[in-house]
Amino acid sequence: MTSKHKESSTELVPVKFSRLTRRGILLGLSLSQLPTLATGVLAVVGALYAGGGILLAYTAPVWVLAATLTWIPVAGRPAVEWLPVACWWLWRSTAGQLLYRRRIVAPRPAGTLALPGDMARLREYTDPETGAGMIHDPHAATLTVVCEVTHPAFVLLDPGEQERRVTSWGRVLATVCRSGRIATLQVLERTLPDSGTGLAEWWASHGTADDTWAATTYAELIERAGPAGERHATTLSLSLDMKTAARQIRTAGGGIRGAAAVLRQEMSTLVAALRSADLKPSGWLSPGQIAVILRSAYDPAIAATLERHGELGQHLATAGPVAVNESWTRLRTDSAHHAVLWISEWPRSMVYPGFLSPVLLSTGIQRSFSLLCTPMRSDQAARDIRKKKVEHLSDQAQRAKIGQIEDATQTAEYHDVLQQEADLTAGHGVLRFTGLISVSAPTVEELDAGVAAIEQAAIQASCETRLLVGQQAAAFTAAALPLCRRI
Repeated sequence: MTSKHKESSTELVPVKFSRLTRRGILLGLSLSQLPTLATGVLAVVGALYAGGGILLAYTAPVWVLAATLTWIPVAGRPAVEWLPVACWWLWRSTAGQLLYRRRIVAPRPAGTLALPGDMARLREYTDPETGAGMIHDPHAATLTVVCEVTHPAFVLLDPGEQERRVTSWGRVLATVCRSGRIATLQVLERTLPDSGTGLAEWWASHGTADDTWAATTYAELIERAGPAGERHATTLSLSLDMKTAARQIRTAGGGIRGAAAVLRQEMSTLVAALRSADLKPSGWLSPGQIAVILRSAYDPAIAATLERHGELGQHLATAGPVAVNESWTRLRTDSAHHAVLWISEWPRSMVYPGFLSPVLLSTGIQRSFSLLCTPMRSDQAARDIRKKKVEHLSDQAQRAKIGQIEDATQTAEYHDVLQQEADLTAGHGVLRFTGLISVSAPTVEELDAGVAAIEQAAIQASCETRLLVGQQAAAFTAAALPLCRRI
């Protein structure tokens, strides 16, 4: 090994994210824009052939509206793309789907979760071998399990150790992609009000309670400062695609037991990969531990109490919220207001692995950062890359034929496709990432201040965030709950 190679191995390597593709089906127009454009063109052509200028004036509302919906942007998206969101919101508001109240008197069916919306269909199952709590979605045909992970502070490590851990984490993601049976991998990092148990346990194991003035003062400071602090907790959620793994499930006995057996294999593989990456999985969470996480997400005011008293809130049947009110831009649950931001653009320039530090290390804000990873099998990823290459080349030839100038954004997207092909050839996995940030606060004013602070922190991290409007309830379940929910 040369000295130059040794020096490069101790330095962080910057990386660049692929851009969010904005290439349309035809001449940059998306599938939703083409029908409105066709409607406007037909109205204009029909008016010219049928009645000339007079009929063209009469049909002006049609083709003007079509042109407006096709090309006028609203919050960075064409107006026509907001129609499904607005129509769905209108239907839910008229059908009373924006309000949820738990029926306290009516008992719930055994094995169900007391969650609002479409999550009411979720079922719980306890694995008899590992004791892990598994969440079954019969409609989506998925089985999800949650693991808590501890790790050292990444920003405090030296550059060589950071680079080694980043490479090891890449191998973990490649392991998830090779299986072909994983529907979603969710990384959830959340801030929680510290109940003081961590400081108390540290003092009990390292302190010297000899009734001296220093020991007494230190113990009093720990008792007073503990509940005012905050701590970070990280969980990994693994979701099994029961449709893809149907053959293995039938071999294992079929049904939910067979699916649990197949999921146990994926759990063992993931734990081995995490340990090789110097991450410490603390075991798969039981139904009671999952219930505490769900209850704390909907009712943050009770989180410290649940942590202090380990026997409270240990039932999934009562872990859901008592009431939920959804509005266009926020969500109100038992004791907090919530707003969910979507990371619409990852850094376009070269960044180092710790670029999210301004967001993840922000203090004084109760938030949850969720990274949803959808793995793709190698053969599917190769086919998808080939399809994208053909589409880019055909669009490039079509633009050259009509004399349209090549856009730098389209060229950059094509280079991203080539880079994905090179990474796939090198043995890496291809995943689709979705980043969500959920901000919670006891009042609307504090929520607005927290959202503004997170938006500024995202700007420092070279990311672009957008407030998800008209879908806050679904976004909250994906951003704050470790259930591998998609949006």
